[in-house]
Amino acid sequence: MPIHRVLTEFGLGTSLRRQDYTQAARRALQDALWHNSINMAELYGFPKEAMLIDVQIGVQEPEKVDTDSLADIFPYGRITITVTHGGLDIPRPDGVATVIANVAINVSFDMVPA
Repeated sequence: MPIHRVLTEFGLGTSLRRQDYTQAARRALQDALWHNSINMAELYGFPKEAMLIDVQIGVQEPEKVDTDSLADIFPYGRITITVTHGGLDIPRPDGVATVIANVAINVSFDMVPA
């Protein structure tokens, strides 16, 4: 199966007061996606459902990201979400950290469809 990556997008999202790692990740995904229109499927003659979408999320506390709740951001494609240690927590004087999440979205296709 010759999988070929055709696009990589990056995004950054924050949770300013609630330390909500899932919300910061959601905002980072939206940041990456909302800046462009991905027309790769049409370019290669594939249906949009054939998109293989690999999402990498970096936050300081990966176990606090609810990946199941993030899949609805993508209207089509086969989604894989991986969360790793990364991003940044910025301490504030009130003891609550501002959470920053970073994401990378890779879009690939199986160039020899079944």
